Amino acid sequence: MAAQAGHPLSEEETLNLERGIPGIAAVATQAAHFRALSAGRSVLIVEGSNLVEAHPDGSRTVIRQAAPRRKVAKGKTITMRRAGDDASPQA
Repeated sequence: MAAQAGHPLSEEETLNLERGIPGIAAVATQAAHFRALSAGRSVLIVEGSNLVEAHPDGSRTVIRQAAPRRKVAKGKTITMRRAGDDASPQA
């Protein structure tokens, strides 16, 4: 529900809208995955502990072992490095 001009959303309305974001993001990610495959492009996915290239013909190629997932405590801030940077990530 969008707010009308001059009538901002209440905190409850905002929270209700924000609760839907993960579902919308999941659907959008899945749609992008299938659009890429339909366009004849490969996509990279994680299967188990491997980074896998999924091809449009349905075949899969293991690229390498995926980096372990990083567990972060709620409220903790982490700094990630960009690919290609020489600096190590900070915990």
